[in-house]
Amino acid sequence: MQPRSHEVNQIRNNVPGISRRQLLKYSGLGVAAVAGGGLLSACGGGDDGGGGNGGGGPQNNGGILIHGATGGGSKDTLDPHQPVTNPDIARVSNLFEPLLFWNSNYELEPALAESVESSSDGSKWTIKMRSGVTFHNGKPVTAEDAWFSIQRVADPKKPLSAGGQLSQIIDFQSTKVVDDTTLELALKAPYAILDSLLAEYTLGIIPTDFDLANPVGTGAFQYKSFEPGKTSVFTKYADYWGDAAFVDELHIQDFTDDNAKVNALQAGQIQTVDNLPYNLIETIKGAGGGVLISETGAWVPFTMRVDVAPFSDVKVRQAMRLIVDRQAMIDQTLSGYGSLGNDLYAPFDAAYANDLPQREQDIDQAKSLLKEAGHEGLQVELFTGDDISSVAPAAANLFVEQAKLAGVDVKVTKKTPFYDDDYLSYPFAQDFWNTRNYIPQAAVGTFPPAQGGTYNETHWDNAEHRDLVNTAAQTLDEAKRNDLLHQAQEIEYNEGGLIIWGFRQQVDGYAANVQGLEPSKYLPLGSYKFQKVSV
Repeated sequence: MQPRSHEVNQIRNNVPGISRRQLLKYSGLGVAAVAGGGLLSACGGGDDGGGGNGGGGPQNNGGILIHGATGGGSKDTLDPHQPVTNPDIARVSNLFEPLLFWNSNYELEPALAESVESSSDGSKWTIKMRSGVTFHNGKPVTAEDAWFSIQRVADPKKPLSAGGQLSQIIDFQSTKVVDDTTLELALKAPYAILDSLLAEYTLGIIPTDFDLANPVGTGAFQYKSFEPGKTSVFTKYADYWGDAAFVDELHIQDFTDDNAKVNALQAGQIQTVDNLPYNLIETIKGAGGGVLISETGAWVPFTMRVDVAPFSDVKVRQAMRLIVDRQAMIDQTLSGYGSLGNDLYAPFDAAYANDLPQREQDIDQAKSLLKEAGHEGLQVELFTGDDISSVAPAAANLFVEQAKLAGVDVKVTKKTPFYDDDYLSYPFAQDFWNTRNYIPQAAVGTFPPAQGGTYNETHWDNAEHRDLVNTAAQTLDEAKRNDLLHQAQEIEYNEGGLIIWGFRQQVDGYAANVQGLEPSKYLPLGSYKFQKVSV
């Protein structure tokens, strides 16, 4: 699947002077501290990017937290390795845990692995499991479970969300479980950022006897009940290895309608919502609720399939990119809570190509390109849905008006659910993505399925770009790696099928009695770490 002012483009994932190996080996337990000061007050909060600890003071134990999640439907899942929608992501983030965490600053921390260390050439990675961790059924977590989970995700015949790149690089025959606490991952070739792949929320560790009908994980909450499209219920796991949850139960409720979601928050029927509509920020604060604003690398792109007309013509794709008034998109659909995009993702990555010329609306040039391509008076259908995000339908409708200036007739078709069997087949549509660095995002979103691209909405298949990304992933020297990634971004900038008009600040809402939320650059509502939240 989903920011900030663009000075954050230069933020790096590495701590200065400390190598990635040292960071993961010596950073201790890696349990993020319970949110403290600097958070919005219960009586409305502010709009300065703060979070919400509900006014401070000690947090209460007990009670039920009901979260209102944006989207969902009959295809909802509890599969830790195949979440698609916001409700899916919220569920798996609380039931399961990966080997490493992305913390709120989008830095790597140990999770179920106490260390992840590469060989000097990057071709072998040793994973040491944290001791004392148990699954919800009481079974100790071992290296065998970690290897089982990785194999499930990275099945070369059918890789799942987090496994696209892993399926291409792991040497399955040479990898070995050394003992209960040690897994040696052997790779077919050096891979400089394997640790970042092991931190994805889509790579939760599960037991070797995993049963989706009764899902068992290691998270702070354990499974109680699940009704797809409606509500799921989880209970506090008493033997959680980290800081125990404050609330006794967590309910995650689907909302495909933004108005219903916000009304439920105002009525006290739910206590948190992700993806609060930007135009309702002041309404929620005025009613006594709080607003959590986070700087993120999240984006809601327009997606053009490059393998079907008219988008198979690069001139058409470039024309569509020049139609967009990006600042107007930010001002009107994000209420100003965002920053300019330039048809490239991963703004927090050290390799982000912020030196490429900023695209601006150029209607005359767009018309000229369409004329050259033989598509004057172009008519296209744009697929959107409320379950993408509250931003998507508004951006779609604004694009209709902007396209008229270039003589392009855009018909908007709203589908609910959007993420049905047609997802990934729409010729022209929208989607949402959360924060990722460039290599893992490119691997999952621009590589063809045969090379591990599990969510390639644009059907882009560019061998030169792919070779640059793969070579960069094998390059241990950061400067050389970033140069290769810059070349890859130039290709996407010139030829790609994504219109990335902006990065949005993540805005979530919460009730006045909620404490413990903190802003996160990674996922909504403090990366959905609801064990930190009290009511």
